[in-house]
Amino acid sequence: MRAGAAAQGEALVPRQAGEARIIDGAAVAASRRARLAEVAARIKSDHGMVPGLAVVLVGDDPASRVYVRNKVKHAREAGFDSQEFRLPATASEAELLAVVERLNGDPSVHGILVQLPLPKPLRQEPVIAAIDPAKDVDGLHVVNGGRLLAGSEGMVPCTPLGCMILLRETLGDIAGLEAVVVGRSPLVGKPLALLLLAANCTVTVAHSRTRDLPSVCRRAQILVAAVGRPEMIRGDWIQPGATVVDVGINRVERAGKGGLVGDVAFDEARRTAGAITPVPGGVGPMTVACLLANTLKAACLRHGLPVPKEVGF
Repeated sequence: MRAGAAAQGEALVPRQAGEARIIDGAAVAASRRARLAEVAARIKSDHGMVPGLAVVLVGDDPASRVYVRNKVKHAREAGFDSQEFRLPATASEAELLAVVERLNGDPSVHGILVQLPLPKPLRQEPVIAAIDPAKDVDGLHVVNGGRLLAGSEGMVPCTPLGCMILLRETLGDIAGLEAVVVGRSPLVGKPLALLLLAANCTVTVAHSRTRDLPSVCRRAQILVAAVGRPEMIRGDWIQPGATVVDVGINRVERAGKGGLVGDVAFDEARRTAGAITPVPGGVGPMTVACLLANTLKAACLRHGLPVPKEVGF
């Protein structure tokens, strides 16, 4: 662990001899949500403003239902006004866009999240483009992507933001470290690479077609796996002592039972890495916490209030 990491110790679970420390994203997320709840209560008391989050779910995908339920639940527990809007899988693009437009114009709604993926044949791009960038708390609108690229103020995608918080909690100052991000999606890989660059890391973005990917991964002091392939990153791809952030959530069948695994072969990796996020319980909870932080940020900006330090990393 780098100097300064001890002060950030809430992220780490004590390790067994010869094994990586486990980065407890659930504990960090719970602490963040509690602090956000305190800030929301203070803002309500001082200014009479309650952060409003609208979550739109199209269809009846079981995993999406669970994600939406958790987001709404945690937002309400933090004192937010959280609403869920459901449309059937047969809804047209025009019907979905009408809901988004209505929420754009609702002054009580500060953040809008349309749960992805959308059922076919609905297209993701025009729906995200229709969201007011100031209410785009998922950080996926091209305006917010451009602001991130330019290094200016905007909404940062929740999962990359959660990864950065975990890295700072675990390592402290990460300037100068070599980081490899495996995955180039606009949801995680690309924005996370920009955040790591902004933190003065030396960043390589790799992907499934990178030549000699194991060797590229072994260079990393920070290795982020966000490729969407179960246990693709093997233990011998990891530099001894590296910090590994596993963004993947993959459902697999083993011995007749379903379960979740990440993009990293966890049992192998923990014997080599210095610290690693588990799946589940690592990055996932941070995504929800960062959604609440973005909603609070959007509400403050909308009402001309200072953005609390608790929403950043």
